[in-house]
Amino acid sequence: MDEKKLEMSDNFYIHTVSAAPNGKPKGHIHLLHGMAEHIDRYEEFIEFLVKEGFSVSGHDHRGHGKTAQLNGKLGTFGDSIGFDRIVEDAQEVIHFYKEIFKAPRFILIGHSMGSFIARRYAQLFGDELDDLVCLGTAGNPGASGVAGAAIATLKGRMTSFEEPDHLINKLVFGSFNKSILNPQTPFDWLATDKETVKNYIEDPYCGFVPTTSFFIALFEGLKNIHDSSNMNYVPKNLPVLFLSGSDDPVGNKSKGVWQVANQFVSNGIKDVTVMIYEGGRHEMLQETNRRDVFETIMNWISKR
Repeated sequence: MDEKKLEMSDNFYIHTVSAAPNGKPKGHIHLLHGMAEHIDRYEEFIEFLVKEGFSVSGHDHRGHGKTAQLNGKLGTFGDSIGFDRIVEDAQEVIHFYKEIFKAPRFILIGHSMGSFIARRYAQLFGDELDDLVCLGTAGNPGASGVAGAAIATLKGRMTSFEEPDHLINKLVFGSFNKSILNPQTPFDWLATDKETVKNYIEDPYCGFVPTTSFFIALFEGLKNIHDSSNMNYVPKNLPVLFLSGSDDPVGNKSKGVWQVANQFVSNGIKDVTVMIYEGGRHEMLQETNRRDVFETIMNWISKR
């Protein structure tokens, strides 16, 4: 993969990756990774997409991976940086690679927090998308999201907004392993593939505890993507795929995924597909059957 450091409109540097097939690409796919991980973990998927004839780009969000290495520390978007700035970063990176690839269609794929960014992108810049794929997404946290934001704000005022927030982190992730029989690590909820979990734990760019300001921005993003008035801005003809594992706690074991899909349908989105992999956990692109997942995503894209 080719690596580039791109300067954003606010003078912040973002680490990006890209790869392209020989000849004219069928399309351009941009990948948005999840919380507390980084884009290099998607190398196998990127190689698959390129072999299928697609140009691919991706980047490390603020506070993640090599972007954090460039600008400061892991786990923070930055002081007073809201969720929409993270979406704007994605747009600026995407526009840069669109000019390079000049592909006939554009597909946005987001995993977990990346799916939240992708869903907000569809609200703000939906006319730029030909297809949207959301992996391991979550439903509306409702009152718990409001409470989480209030607790985080209060805690930040009392201590610091830029320190790792172990309290909120436990409230968000503390119950995720409970449904797993005899878990061997705190991160078994990620995948049934033990090697995936081992690699995640050993990766210095994964599994960190985000700051209080990060969680405040995340709760803001979750509120925005589930707001009905914001959903009205998503183009009605945008094909959308939601793919998750049946045992993914982020999607409330698929209940949250269906909730989101139904919200899209009720807001007039005409082409909404839900695919649930039985026994799969959160990271379907890292699961034991990931090659089948790759093929499923490609088949869906090809049919569009």
